[in-house]
Order: sequence, then C-alpha cells, then structure tokens
Amino acid sequence: MAESDVTMDKIVSLAKRRGFVFPGSEIYGGLGSTYDYGPLGAELKSNIKRAWWNYFIHRRDDMVGIDGGILLSPKVWEASGHVKNFKDALVECKKCHHRFRPDKLKDPSKCPDCGGEFTEARLFSGMFKTVIGPIEEEGITTYLRPETAQVIFADYKNILSSTARKIPFGVGQMGKAFRNEVTTGNFIFRTLEFEQMEIEYFISPDDDWQKIFEEWVDYIHGFMDVIGLERKKLLDHEIPDADRAFYSRRTIDMEYEFPFGQDELWAIAYRTDYDLSRHQEYSGVNMEYLDDRTGKKYIPHVIEPTFGVDRTVLAILSTAYSEEGDRTVLKLKPSVAPYKAAIFPLLSNKPDLVNLARKIYGDLKKSFYVAWDDRGNIGKRYYAQDEIGTPYCITVDFDSLEKSDVTVRDRDTMKQERVKIDKLAEYLEHALQENGSR
Repeated sequence: MAESDVTMDKIVSLAKRRGFVFPGSEIYGGLGSTYDYGPLGAELKSNIKRAWWNYFIHRRDDMVGIDGGILLSPKVWEASGHVKNFKDALVECKKCHHRFRPDKLKDPSKCPDCGGEFTEARLFSGMFKTVIGPIEEEGITTYLRPETAQVIFADYKNILSSTARKIPFGVGQMGKAFRNEVTTGNFIFRTLEFEQMEIEYFISPDDDWQKIFEEWVDYIHGFMDVIGLERKKLLDHEIPDADRAFYSRRTIDMEYEFPFGQDELWAIAYRTDYDLSRHQEYSGVNMEYLDDRTGKKYIPHVIEPTFGVDRTVLAILSTAYSEEGDRTVLKLKPSVAPYKAAIFPLLSNKPDLVNLARKIYGDLKKSFYVAWDDRGNIGKRYYAQDEIGTPYCITVDFDSLEKSDVTVRDRDTMKQERVKIDKLAEYLEHALQENGSR
C-alpha cells in the first residue's frame, strides 16, 4: 500500500482492537489526552525501552543508568528555571471558549473549531502541582516532573562518587513525565502523561563539543535501524538561534513523517554548563569536577539526547502498518514485536495435535515470548497474528505426529517451510538474530 494510505484513524482503530492502546478511563467517558497500554502495547513499549537501554547504556563503556523519582524538591524546579519559565502563551475563543496555543494555530486570528475571535494571549504554567503531606494547607507544594533530566543533575555528585566515572561520560534514564498541555492530540503523540528516555552526557568545556555532538547525532540515527524506523522519513531540523532555549548553544529536533505530517520524534541539545551551575547556585553544593587529565577544575557541560517513548511507539506502528490485499500486517522489527512466534494446532478438536502443540509452546516459552492460538480456522489465525506483528507462525499438523516436524510461516513473505521440532528453538534463535532481535 502507498504510504499516504496509512491514516491515523487506521492506526487508532488497530491499536484499540488488538490491545495496543486504549483510551484512558473509557468506561467513564474518557479523560482527554490520556491513554493506557493494553497487553500487546505494554510488550511493544517494553521492548522499545529494552532495546534503548541496551543500545545506549549497556553497549557503551561511557554510560551508566539510573531510575530517578517523579517527585523532587520544589527547589530543583526553581533552580532549573521551570517554575519561572515553563509557561506558554494561551488564547481563548470568545465564542466557544476553547483554548489554544497561538504557535500551534494555522490561522492565529480565527478559532479552528467555530471561527470565532480570540482573546489576547496570556501565559499559563505547564507544570502539574501536587502537595506532599496529609493536610493540604500544611503540606509542601511541589510538582510532578515535566521532564526526567533534572534528577540526573541533582544526583550528579552521587553518581560521580559511587561509580568513579571520568569525564566524558553519560547518564541515562527512562520514566514518566507530566505536562499540563493545552494543545494535545494526534493520539499518543502529545499527551498529559508521557514517558521519556533521556541522556545527559558530561564533557569538559575544553572538549570539541561540536565533534561530540555530531557523533551523538550519528549514534542516535543508528538506533532507528535497531527498532525498525526508516531513515528516509527522518529530518534533522536545526533550530535557529531565535527559537532555541536561551541556555542552548545548539539544538536539533529529529522530525519524523507521521500519518498526520512531520513532527518532532527525538531531539539533541548542547546545554553548556547551565544546569549544574544553577543547581550549584541554588543548593550551595560545589558541582566542580577535578579533571585528572589536565589538573583543571570546572563545571561540566552537557549534551542531551532525548527520546519520547510514546512518540516512538506511534512512529513504529505507523511505519510497520501495511495492507496487502485482504490482510492487514504490522511489519514490526522482531526486536520490538510483542510475540516472537505463535504456536497453533491445525485443529483444536484433535487431542493429539493439541497436546503436541502445547508441548512445543511450553518448550519455546522458556526462551521466547510466544503466543498460543487455537481459535477458528488456520487462515484466520495467520491473519490475526499478521495484524499484531508476530514474525513467525508454527503449525502442528498430522504430519507432525509422524515426522516430528512443523510448518513455520514467515509473516512478511508468507512462505512456509518444514522444521524439525527438536531444531525449532535453534531455528527461531537464528532467524531472530538475522533480523536483529536477540
């Protein structure tokens, strides 16, 4: 099918029908811009995060990971500038009273919902407030974190002393963040609650930051191949001076072609020493690093690659979605596919077939996450597994009882071959390795 035939409606429909993503609180009418990941979505999301952790943390000698908290001291957000600066302009339609960010409007003079006129723009905070303590009036007011990066800076000294790392080195983490967005939409692309995977890479102010920056850009591009995104759909958008955050010397938004158009998927920024300097100022803790290479003391600078997990899920679903005749196929990279294989008895009312298929299922499940399916006819089972992206289907038939082999069907080519039962695990291992899954 043509790429233009992949629509958001098709992605949203498949996601709900097959248990990838559900609307949040749907039985109560829903809660705008909130979503839950169903059984298959949870697996897809987990596989993406596992691949990210392996690629950016485990495969590199200059990286470590942490798991920071959602609730931080409110002083963290004062030091970072979020309390003062994390605000966006907001306009309200005088007729329907819907609110919008002016920078997201195609026509800033007219409401897209009813054609009414807007009020003058005013600022609103994107931070979610919460209170720590049993009595609200006496509690400490803080915020749900709007990004995951700041906990890395707050923990920087502890990470340094406990790991004996030398600059340059990086710290990665993944986790939830929360933003009180007014302009949401496009399914899971922009939501109130989302998940990030972020890195702060610490360097010396004397290092060639442009060279290190470009190395990171190339390395990030390589992650696309790991999870099955297409490089031809990625555009590195260099943010001009006037549009960058004031503390950034360089920022690239890595934009991807979604069914609704091109928009930011990931990003990378050179934040200089802004963050650690601010935390040194507000906390009174010395953030200087003694570089044993040069004998100099300095506050490290940082390069920050950042990734949206939910946007990555959407990019993968829209890239993998395909319609071929009367079947819908998710051509997921095996590394991120929820199931690596599905096991069928040819007929569900034949005990000998079911028993052998169950044994194969149990044996393979020790090494792979596999599905069991004995519903309906074999053709429908194939098509159902195609639609959820399962790379291989294994069918136990009457020949299996006599010859100790099974039929293995490839999702993308639909070709079938007979494989000995005692060689199945080895076959899958090799097939998945060839496709970059293991």
